[in-house]
Amino acid sequence: MAMDLKQAASERIIIAAHRGVAGGNIPCNTIAAYDAALSQGADMIEIDANMSADGTLFVFHPKMEKRQLGVDCNIREMTDEQIAELRYQNYDRDPTEWGLCKLDEVFERYKNRCFINVDKFWDFPKEISDAIRRHNMLDQIVVKTSPKKEFLDIIESYAPEIPYLPIIKKDQGLHEMLKGRNINYIGVELVFDNENNEIGTEDYVRRLHADGKLVWANAIVYNYKAVLAGGHSDDYSIAYDPEGGWGWLADRGDDIIQTDWTLAMRLFLEQTGRRFKNKNK
Repeated sequence: MAMDLKQAASERIIIAAHRGVAGGNIPCNTIAAYDAALSQGADMIEIDANMSADGTLFVFHPKMEKRQLGVDCNIREMTDEQIAELRYQNYDRDPTEWGLCKLDEVFERYKNRCFINVDKFWDFPKEISDAIRRHNMLDQIVVKTSPKKEFLDIIESYAPEIPYLPIIKKDQGLHEMLKGRNINYIGVELVFDNENNEIGTEDYVRRLHADGKLVWANAIVYNYKAVLAGGHSDDYSIAYDPEGGWGWLADRGDDIIQTDWTLAMRLFLEQTGRRFKNKNK
């Protein structure tokens, strides 16, 4: 079954579940978290890629071993057999039944079911690209990096056909430059701390749309001091006013919104008539 992110985004706001949906005894970046995300209406799951000492790709956020596993280790220095013994902790720091997933396992489970953003692509671009091709999932996957020249060169070398979004904090000619690279440049992840930033404006979003590019916004908050979308966040939406959070992002024209509150955001967007772009459908 072919999947087309641009077509899907022309019909509805794409909800990207950050590391799945975690809570209670269900940790992030696990099969349970991804299944929960899809059950709550996510169109896309965001996953983190890492690698063992044996060269196997696992789904795990780098440098989170102590925080998420309760073990002072580095999975990049561990064998597959050692990693198989690890278990995620829940929010009370008690162990759960959930271990680390291999990237191959996640790809096979969600093939033809949803879009997938593979984060930390820049660490293992050749290996991740090979896995995407091996599973025949080019139409489902999105990869992102900062727009550093060395990363763009790597993408041109290893993954020119894989859908790509740069993560940018200011334009400075980046959009025009990227159009000239041998990269499947389908859109941009915009990170801005205030609405006066050029890339935080509706005019900039319209400019990208005019060139056929998608716009990704982050409602997630990983550190309240690191503002990702001008303060229009999950936290603001849940604690204060969803109109000023998710509603603002939707009204600005963002095509993909990454969230840690999949169900709440989906219900808000649907109940306010913002989720679907073609109201006749």
